[in-house]
Amino acid sequence: MTTTNAATAPTPVSGTTDVPKSSSSNSLSSNTGATLAGNFQTFLTLLTTQLQNQNPLDPLDTNQFTQQLVQFAGVEQQLKTNDSLSQLVTLQQTTQATQALGFVGKTALVDGSTATMTKSSATWHLNVPSDSTVNITVANSSGQTVFTGKYTAAAGKDIPFTWNGMGNDGTQWPDGKYTITATGKDVANNNVGIAAQVQGVVSSVDLTQSPPLLTIDGASYTLSQVKSIIATSSN
Repeated sequence: MTTTNAATAPTPVSGTTDVPKSSSSNSLSSNTGATLAGNFQTFLTLLTTQLQNQNPLDPLDTNQFTQQLVQFAGVEQQLKTNDSLSQLVTLQQTTQATQALGFVGKTALVDGSTATMTKSSATWHLNVPSDSTVNITVANSSGQTVFTGKYTAAAGKDIPFTWNGMGNDGTQWPDGKYTITATGKDVANNNVGIAAQVQGVVSSVDLTQSPPLLTIDGASYTLSQVKSIIATSSN
């Protein structure tokens, strides 16, 4: 994307963690399983005893016992399946927490149109589906338009646009939050939808939430909202 003197090369724009609360959600399942196991053993003992001491001339009808045995076995299998699913959920939550902790201190790219300008630099990333003429409008936190510009952009994802805080009238706007609006027209003059994304440093992770929440530039995001991690050059 070509830019005016108000746009410069992108400049990538820190961490505590909350400890997860302990959970006793498995206690009910464990108690239920223990009770069922005890009842199942008692049932087998009674069935075996009655079969051993039945009158050979008038044997007991074992159909009901057999049906109950099948039902007990089915419920027991279901409980074991539930326990396995609970273990899988716990493993997934642990994996998410570990992944989220690894993002602390890194610069992430997430869906959004509001970026924080720091030291006269605010960066957005635009997803342009086709070669287009892009109209960009930047507004401050009060909704006042402070900058507009028109650029040509080739089709691509994560195209950086950096604004240096200079308004069209030459006013240098102060650091703060600014919102971008981007619209486009392709070569056939058809409207093109352009999605904006913002970047920021992951300052903290809240592990008490499921899924964990990342704090980026003062806002909370889930792991699924993170589109990419931007590598920063080390001096």
